Amino acid sequence: MPQIEIEVPAADGSAEAYFVTPERSGPHPAVLIFMDAFGLRPRLMEMATRIAREGYAVLVPNLFYRDAGGQLVTSEELTDPEKRGAAFGRLMPMIRNLTRERISADTAAYLNFLAGRDEVADGPAGIVGYCMGGRNALVAASEHPNRFAVLASFHAGGVVTDGPDSPHLGVPNLTAEVYFGHADNDGSMTQEQIKALEITLAEAGVEYTSELYEGAPHGFTMSDTSSHHPEAEKRHWAVLLPLLGRTLS
Repeated sequence: MPQIEIEVPAADGSAEAYFVTPERSGPHPAVLIFMDAFGLRPRLMEMATRIAREGYAVLVPNLFYRDAGGQLVTSEELTDPEKRGAAFGRLMPMIRNLTRERISADTAAYLNFLAGRDEVADGPAGIVGYCMGGRNALVAASEHPNRFAVLASFHAGGVVTDGPDSPHLGVPNLTAEVYFGHADNDGSMTQEQIKALEITLAEAGVEYTSELYEGAPHGFTMSDTSSHHPEAEKRHWAVLLPLLGRTLS
Protein backbone atom coordinates (compact mmCIF):
# COMPACT_ATOMS: atom_id res chain seq x y z
CA MET A 1 0.00 0.00 0.00
CA PRO A 2 1.52 3.39 -0.99
CA GLN A 3 2.59 5.25 2.14
CA ILE A 4 4.45 8.51 1.77
CA GLU A 5 5.66 11.26 4.06
CA ILE A 6 5.23 14.59 2.31
CA GLU A 7 4.98 18.32 2.82
CA VAL A 8 1.52 19.70 2.11
CA PRO A 9 0.42 23.33 1.72
CA ALA A 10 -1.05 24.89 4.84
CA ALA A 11 -2.30 28.35 5.68
CA ASP A 12 1.01 29.64 7.08
CA GLY A 13 3.56 27.52 5.27
CA SER A 14 3.80 23.80 4.73
CA ALA A 15 3.02 20.91 7.04
CA GLU A 16 4.59 17.49 7.32
CA ALA A 17 2.00 14.83 6.60
CA TYR A 18 1.34 11.17 5.96
CA PHE A 19 -0.52 10.38 2.76
CA VAL A 20 -1.73 6.81 2.31
CA THR A 21 -3.73 5.41 -0.60
CA PRO A 22 -5.03 1.95 -1.48
CA GLU A 23 -3.07 -0.34 -3.76
CA ARG A 24 -5.91 -0.51 -6.27
CA SER A 25 -6.34 2.33 -8.71
CA GLY A 26 -8.50 5.27 -7.75
CA PRO A 27 -9.84 7.77 -7.41
CA HIS A 28 -10.83 7.21 -3.77
CA PRO A 29 -12.89 9.23 -1.28
CA ALA A 30 -10.73 11.39 0.95
CA VAL A 31 -10.38 11.02 4.71
CA LEU A 32 -8.60 13.66 6.76
CA ILE A 33 -7.22 12.51 10.14
CA PHE A 34 -6.55 15.11 12.83
CA MET A 35 -3.85 13.89 15.21
CA ASP A 36 -3.77 13.75 18.98
CA ALA A 37 -1.43 16.02 20.93
CA PHE A 38 1.55 13.67 20.58
CA GLY A 39 1.86 14.34 16.87
CA LEU A 40 2.87 12.34 13.83
CA ARG A 41 4.45 8.98 14.66
CA PRO A 42 4.27 5.34 13.56
CA ARG A 43 0.98 4.71 15.38
CA LEU A 44 -0.82 7.33 13.29
CA MET A 45 0.65 5.88 10.10
CA GLU A 46 -0.70 2.48 11.18
CA MET A 47 -4.17 3.94 11.72
CA ALA A 48 -4.10 5.81 8.41
CA THR A 49 -3.05 2.62 6.63
CA ARG A 50 -5.88 0.63 8.16
CA ILE A 51 -8.41 3.20 6.93
CA ALA A 52 -6.79 3.45 3.49
CA ARG A 53 -6.99 -0.32 3.13
CA GLU A 54 -10.79 0.07 3.10
CA GLY A 55 -10.59 2.20 -0.05
CA TYR A 56 -9.77 5.77 1.03
CA ALA A 57 -7.08 8.33 0.33
CA VAL A 58 -5.98 9.35 3.82
CA LEU A 59 -4.11 12.51 4.82
CA VAL A 60 -2.68 13.03 8.33
CA PRO A 61 -1.11 16.52 8.64
CA ASN A 62 1.06 17.83 11.47
CA LEU A 63 -1.33 20.34 13.02
CA PHE A 64 1.57 21.84 14.98
CA TYR A 65 3.58 22.76 11.90
CA ARG A 66 3.78 26.42 12.94
CA ASP A 67 5.61 25.47 16.13
CA ALA A 68 7.40 22.15 15.65
CA GLY A 69 8.18 19.32 13.28
CA GLY A 70 9.58 15.84 13.48
CA GLN A 71 9.12 13.52 16.44
CA LEU A 72 7.44 15.51 19.21
CA VAL A 73 7.65 12.97 22.04
CA THR A 74 9.79 10.04 23.10
CA SER A 75 8.52 6.50 23.59
CA GLU A 76 9.03 6.91 27.35
CA GLU A 77 6.81 10.00 27.36
CA LEU A 78 4.08 7.96 25.71
CA THR A 79 4.21 5.05 28.12
CA ASP A 80 5.27 6.57 31.45
CA PRO A 81 2.33 8.49 32.99
CA GLU A 82 4.58 10.93 34.86
CA LYS A 83 6.69 11.74 31.81
CA ARG A 84 3.54 11.91 29.73
CA GLY A 85 2.26 14.71 31.96
CA ALA A 86 5.49 16.61 31.48
CA ALA A 87 5.18 16.20 27.72
CA PHE A 88 1.67 17.66 27.83
CA GLY A 89 3.08 20.70 29.60
CA ARG A 90 5.52 21.19 26.75
CA LEU A 91 2.87 20.69 24.10
CA MET A 92 0.11 22.78 25.67
CA PRO A 93 1.22 26.12 24.13
CA MET A 94 1.04 24.49 20.70
CA ILE A 95 -2.44 23.18 21.46
CA ARG A 96 -3.59 26.65 22.49
CA ASN A 97 -2.16 28.12 19.29
CA LEU A 98 -4.68 26.13 17.25
CA THR A 99 -7.37 28.79 17.15
CA ARG A 100 -10.61 28.40 15.22
CA GLU A 101 -9.30 30.76 12.56
CA ARG A 102 -6.10 28.78 12.09
CA ILE A 103 -7.86 25.43 12.00
CA SER A 104 -10.32 26.75 9.45
CA ALA A 105 -7.61 28.16 7.19
CA ASP A 106 -5.45 25.04 7.45
CA THR A 107 -8.41 22.75 6.74
CA ALA A 108 -9.17 24.63 3.54
CA ALA A 109 -5.55 24.16 2.45
CA TYR A 110 -5.55 20.43 3.25
CA LEU A 111 -8.82 19.89 1.38
CA ASN A 112 -7.55 21.81 -1.62
CA PHE A 113 -4.41 19.66 -1.65
CA LEU A 114 -6.55 16.52 -1.65
CA ALA A 115 -8.81 17.89 -4.38
CA GLY A 116 -5.76 18.36 -6.61
CA ARG A 117 -4.58 14.75 -6.33
CA ASP A 118 -5.42 12.22 -9.02
CA GLU A 119 -5.86 9.57 -6.32
CA VAL A 120 -8.74 11.49 -4.73
CA ALA A 121 -12.34 11.35 -5.88
CA ASP A 122 -14.59 14.37 -6.20
CA GLY A 123 -17.13 14.98 -3.48
CA PRO A 124 -17.19 15.59 0.26
CA ALA A 125 -14.48 14.10 2.48
CA GLY A 126 -14.57 12.43 5.85
CA ILE A 127 -12.74 13.72 8.90
CA VAL A 128 -11.63 11.69 11.92
CA GLY A 129 -10.14 13.25 15.04
CA TYR A 130 -8.51 11.86 18.16
CA CYS A 131 -8.11 13.69 21.50
CA MET A 132 -7.43 17.33 20.64
CA GLY A 133 -7.90 16.31 17.01
CA GLY A 134 -11.51 15.43 17.78
CA ARG A 135 -12.19 18.94 18.99
CA ASN A 136 -10.41 20.47 16.00
CA ALA A 137 -12.21 18.13 13.60
CA LEU A 138 -15.51 19.53 14.87
CA VAL A 139 -14.20 23.03 14.20
CA ALA A 140 -13.08 22.02 10.71
CA ALA A 141 -16.41 20.42 9.82
CA SER A 142 -18.42 23.36 11.14
CA GLU A 143 -16.23 25.88 9.32
CA HIS A 144 -16.41 23.97 6.01
CA PRO A 145 -19.78 22.21 6.22
CA ASN A 146 -20.26 21.51 2.53
CA ARG A 147 -16.91 19.76 2.21
CA PHE A 148 -17.46 16.99 4.75
CA ALA A 149 -19.95 14.13 4.65
CA VAL A 150 -18.96 12.62 7.99
CA LEU A 151 -17.17 13.57 11.20
CA ALA A 152 -15.95 10.97 13.70
CA SER A 153 -14.42 12.09 16.97
CA PHE A 154 -12.89 9.83 19.62
CA HIS A 155 -11.94 10.72 23.21
CA ALA A 156 -12.02 14.42 22.38
CA GLY A 157 -11.53 17.03 25.08
CA GLY A 158 -12.43 20.70 25.23
CA VAL A 159 -15.41 20.30 22.91
CA VAL A 160 -17.67 22.22 25.29
CA THR A 161 -16.28 25.22 27.14
CA ASP A 162 -17.62 28.41 28.68
CA GLY A 163 -15.83 30.52 26.09
CA PRO A 164 -17.43 32.38 23.18
CA ASP A 165 -15.38 30.25 20.78
CA SER A 166 -16.35 26.87 22.24
CA PRO A 167 -16.23 24.29 19.41
CA HIS A 168 -19.75 23.03 20.13
CA LEU A 169 -21.19 26.43 19.23
CA GLY A 170 -20.40 25.68 15.58
CA VAL A 171 -22.69 22.63 15.57
CA PRO A 172 -25.62 24.42 13.83
CA ASN A 173 -23.41 24.81 10.75
CA LEU A 174 -22.85 21.07 10.36
CA THR A 175 -24.21 19.12 7.41
CA ALA A 176 -22.08 16.01 8.04
CA GLU A 177 -23.26 12.97 9.92
CA VAL A 178 -21.52 13.02 13.30
CA TYR A 179 -20.20 10.38 15.68
CA PHE A 180 -18.69 11.05 19.11
CA GLY A 181 -17.05 8.25 21.11
CA HIS A 182 -16.36 9.64 24.58
CA ALA A 183 -13.82 8.43 27.13
CA ASP A 184 -15.11 7.50 30.57
CA ASN A 185 -14.34 9.75 33.57
CA ASP A 186 -12.64 12.26 31.28
CA GLY A 187 -11.97 15.56 33.01
CA SER A 188 -11.68 17.29 29.63
CA MET A 189 -15.14 16.05 28.56
CA THR A 190 -17.36 15.56 31.59
CA GLN A 191 -20.83 14.01 31.70
CA GLU A 192 -22.31 17.50 31.90
CA GLN A 193 -20.33 18.62 28.85
CA ILE A 194 -21.36 15.51 26.91
CA LYS A 195 -24.99 16.28 27.70
CA ALA A 196 -24.57 19.89 26.59
CA LEU A 197 -23.06 18.72 23.31
CA GLU A 198 -25.89 16.25 22.71
CA ILE A 199 -28.53 18.91 23.38
CA THR A 200 -26.84 21.26 20.93
CA LEU A 201 -26.62 18.55 18.25
CA ALA A 202 -30.27 17.59 18.72
CA GLU A 203 -31.54 21.16 18.68
CA ALA A 204 -29.59 21.82 15.48
CA GLY A 205 -31.14 18.79 13.79
CA VAL A 206 -27.76 17.15 13.17
CA GLU A 207 -27.74 13.42 12.46
CA TYR A 208 -25.51 12.20 15.27
CA THR A 209 -24.51 9.39 17.59
CA SER A 210 -22.88 10.05 20.95
CA GLU A 211 -21.62 7.11 22.99
CA LEU A 212 -19.71 6.66 26.22
CA TYR A 213 -16.97 4.03 26.21
CA GLU A 214 -17.33 2.84 29.78
CA GLY A 215 -14.06 2.09 31.53
CA ALA A 216 -11.99 3.52 28.69
CA PRO A 217 -9.67 6.43 29.58
CA HIS A 218 -8.86 9.50 27.55
CA GLY A 219 -6.65 8.36 24.68
CA PHE A 220 -8.07 4.84 24.54
CA THR A 221 -7.39 4.27 20.82
CA MET A 222 -3.65 4.92 20.99
CA SER A 223 -1.84 1.60 21.35
CA ASP A 224 1.55 3.27 21.82
CA THR A 225 0.50 5.06 25.03
CA SER A 226 -0.25 4.11 28.61
CA SER A 227 -3.91 5.05 28.02
CA HIS A 228 -4.56 2.33 25.49
CA HIS A 229 -7.72 0.30 26.08
CA PRO A 230 -7.78 -2.67 23.65
CA GLU A 231 -11.51 -3.36 23.88
CA ALA A 232 -12.41 0.28 23.35
CA GLU A 233 -9.99 0.56 20.45
CA LYS A 234 -11.59 -2.50 18.82
CA ARG A 235 -15.03 -0.98 19.36
CA HIS A 236 -13.87 2.26 17.74
CA TRP A 237 -12.81 0.41 14.57
CA ALA A 238 -16.10 -1.51 14.54
CA VAL A 239 -17.93 1.83 14.50
CA LEU A 240 -15.60 3.92 12.33
CA LEU A 241 -15.08 1.71 9.29
CA PRO A 242 -18.79 1.01 8.62
CA LEU A 243 -19.56 4.69 9.22
CA LEU A 244 -17.05 5.75 6.57
CA GLY A 245 -18.29 3.07 4.22
CA ARG A 246 -21.89 4.22 4.50
CA THR A 247 -21.29 7.96 4.22
CA LEU A 248 -18.45 8.07 1.68
CA SER A 249 -19.42 5.28 -0.71
